[in-house]
Amino acid sequence: MDDNVRQQKSIFKQVAGYKNMHLYQKSEVLVLLTDVFCRRFLQQYGDRTVDQMTQAARSGKQNIVEGSEAAMTSTETEVKLVNVARASLQELREDYEDYLKKHGLPLWDKAHPRFDNMLAFCRTRNEYADYRHLAETLSAEEFCNMAVTLCHITDKMIFHLFEVFGAGVHHQRGNKGKDARCPHRIQGRGGPPSTRTGRGE
Repeated sequence: MDDNVRQQKSIFKQVAGYKNMHLYQKSEVLVLLTDVFCRRFLQQYGDRTVDQMTQAARSGKQNIVEGSEAAMTSTETEVKLVNVARASLQELREDYEDYLKKHGLPLWDKAHPRFDNMLAFCRTRNEYADYRHLAETLSAEEFCNMAVTLCHITDKMIFHLFEVFGAGVHHQRGNKGKDARCPHRIQGRGGPPSTRTGRGE
């Protein structure tokens, strides 16, 4: 076992249930939003992209749940599972960004007139009820940028948790291959969240 893993504190033992964590709540929102996005904008392109996006979203949420359960017996397993959750949500973000690129739609940055309001909304809303109407009415451009923002926020949250509790996000790059629980890319994703768009701040 890595010395860093030995010394770290459990993430989930520090909170009163994973369902009370904004990280889990936002990951659940992303699962539900992605289901709606695929129904509204992707069905005509076949099942491959749909399966990829829904699997990434569900893996993000499920590995947070399993990480919480693993915390009772193994902090090392807990950290690995949360790293898988982070990798899955990062891949989901890339899928939304790829959709924007393919369709010639802009990825909003700080200069966009609606960016600040969208960021403030996503930061403070943790329940799907706040997003339900938007999910059915936003354009593809608006929807993708909202989802990308949520993905950046969850990435920042996980990175912050690892910093606070001394966990092993920085030490996962050397892990063997891909995690059997999640076929998404994990290697090379252990660094700090991107600040290119300002969403992770």
